[in-house]
Amino acid sequence: MLNEKGQRELAYVVKIDGICAIEGADRVEVAQVGGWRIMVHKGQFVPGDLAVYFEIDSRVPEREPFLFLESKHYKIKTQKYFKGTVISQGLLMAAEDFGWERESLKLGEFLTEKLGVTYAVEEDNARKSSSADRYKKMASRHPKLFQMAAVKWIYKHDWGKKLLFLLFGKKMDKKTGWPSWVSKTDEERIQNIPWVLEDKSEWIATEKIDGTSTTATLRKTGKYRYQFYICSRNVVFDKPDKKSYYDFNVYTEMAEKYHFEETLKNIVDKYGLEWVTLQGESYGTGVQKRDYSLKEHDFMGFNLIFSDRGRLGSRESAELMKEYGIPWVPILDENFILPDTVEELLQTATGKSVVDGGMREGLVLRSKDGSKSFKAVSNEYLLKYHG
Repeated sequence: MLNEKGQRELAYVVKIDGICAIEGADRVEVAQVGGWRIMVHKGQFVPGDLAVYFEIDSRVPEREPFLFLESKHYKIKTQKYFKGTVISQGLLMAAEDFGWERESLKLGEFLTEKLGVTYAVEEDNARKSSSADRYKKMASRHPKLFQMAAVKWIYKHDWGKKLLFLLFGKKMDKKTGWPSWVSKTDEERIQNIPWVLEDKSEWIATEKIDGTSTTATLRKTGKYRYQFYICSRNVVFDKPDKKSYYDFNVYTEMAEKYHFEETLKNIVDKYGLEWVTLQGESYGTGVQKRDYSLKEHDFMGFNLIFSDRGRLGSRESAELMKEYGIPWVPILDENFILPDTVEELLQTATGKSVVDGGMREGLVLRSKDGSKSFKAVSNEYLLKYHG
């Protein structure tokens, strides 16, 4: 689930929408939370109960009350049970599992940081921790101060961190600045927003590519002056020797391969923009488990954002990028009508990739004007490559 800043939360309080029996199962049943289905102990929850939900792709700390997940390496994944008849996605735990009173749970409360939950994939953890680095540096320079009970209490809160940084932070504590005009966001999963299926207008369905998020952005700062940045989801590669998460720097490789800086300069000048941003996926060998039958790397764009218009529609973006020889994610259906249930959409998400005929990761659905979007990731894909 995305928080108000557009960042993904991995643990939060939910309400149990329903309980379903499993044929032939005596000790377990399925709890329904939004579009998610999670296997739980029989009688553990009833509809209307509040519980703590841990999303797939997350990793919990190696301590109580999570020691029962040791054999799973403390990772929360999509799993099949009962000879493949039941798919469970995520983990549900009760307030009592943490020694809390039931009344202490507040629906929608985010608990990712409080419970120490991280991403299962190490690359993704950098984006969660990057914004906190400056606070850690500040605290390390004032060890005695930050051991005081009152200061520790203030430091626990987001507003407190900001206040302390105002008082004790230094310019040197800041990481290399992320371009202020670029938003770092995840696409929301359909399971978290099932009510969107009520919108029966026409959507654009594109193939979701399993790679690493890549952002190229350029801002005009003078008549002949520009600022160009190439970024991963976490890092701005402002120095030639800055390390990438991978053994290779696929981000700068794609920038050179497709002449991102030259292209974005051309677009800024042609359309009289203050800035333009291109976002997409770099993929291929060594990037994810799915290499799309490539022995090298490639790129596909999925967002083109103008300073004066915001995010452009998929078709307009694809046509514009085609002029510059930059590939775009496959557009599968420009008049897609959302089905009535999450299960139907997830079934549709499973299919063959346009890229190489192998299994596709899923779909990204976008409104015609590009202002709204969400993703539907194939359960079969998750089981094969992330299960």
